[in-house]
Amino acid sequence: MPQSPFDVTIQVGEIQRAEPFPETDKPQMVKLWIAFGDQQRQSCAQLGYNHDSADLPGQQVLCVTDLGSIQVAGFESEALTVGVPDAEGNPVLVAPTDRVPLGGKLY
Repeated sequence: MPQSPFDVTIQVGEIQRAEPFPETDKPQMVKLWIAFGDQQRQSCAQLGYNHDSADLPGQQVLCVTDLGSIQVAGFESEALTVGVPDAEGNPVLVAPTDRVPLGGKLY
């Protein structure tokens, strides 16, 4: 387990594709395909509470990219999409306020 948030690599990605993921045991899950410049990774997150999957493509997000991958209901999640809780405790994506180069690392 990392000792601080900066013991992991957090990069800017752009959501290329998003679709609802009802096969999981958690509500409001969404499958994501995210580009990080010269690479693409898959992720899934409980975003349906605050984000419509049809509106997500083209949005830049922050993701942890060096934790390895896990299987979620047969889908390989290769990045942890970063979010913060809303007033009800549901995830809201963390994103740059301006467009920035894909793959850029948080420092």
